[in-house]
Amino acid sequence: MLSIGYRLAPENKFPAAVVDAFAAYRWAIENAAELGADPKQVSVGGDSAGGTLAAVVSQSARDEGVPMPALQLLIYPATDYLNTTRSKALFGDGFLLTNRDIAWFRHTYLEGTDVGLSDPRVSPLLARDLSGLPPALVLTAGFDPLRDEGNQYVEAMQAAGVIVDHREFGSLVHGFTTFFPIGGDSATATKEMIGALRTQIRRDRKGAADAPPPAP
Repeated sequence: MLSIGYRLAPENKFPAAVVDAFAAYRWAIENAAELGADPKQVSVGGDSAGGTLAAVVSQSARDEGVPMPALQLLIYPATDYLNTTRSKALFGDGFLLTNRDIAWFRHTYLEGTDVGLSDPRVSPLLARDLSGLPPALVLTAGFDPLRDEGNQYVEAMQAAGVIVDHREFGSLVHGFTTFFPIGGDSATATKEMIGALRTQIRRDRKGAADAPPPAP
């Protein structure tokens, strides 16, 4: 497992985080064998902004002809900075992550740049084409202002033919994996996520092992 320390705003504006995340992914697949890993089994994932970057890396790999991740793990990702949603109206105040927080993050990340909110590197949900992306495990939380855009990204990927395992945890808020040590629903949800991730990785490995050898 590699934990990527990408450059952060406000000191480093867009697209620094995207550039760093994609560079780290390319380094991982190029050096996987040296690290004792299978480059075909490299996956990407993250929570919140990290989930957004994982989605963007997956799209970028497809668009640039780079070997794609085996899996994208998207944990309550932000996928649409342009449009408002019902969950933002319902849960945008008092549920840990607030609409004011979201606006501040957007401002510090994009201020002074010429990128639009509809750019898929900012809002991966708004990409024109979501076909051909790697399988995804997506987690959303019931009391998260980002819930609806996460669910919409699931639906859009499924409509484009992407294999998606979606788990919505109705009783939880944004950032629930952080509360794993406390127990309760957060621990239950995190354990379910780990189990689903293990199942997907085993399935990918079995598929790779069962694949016929390349023709001479």
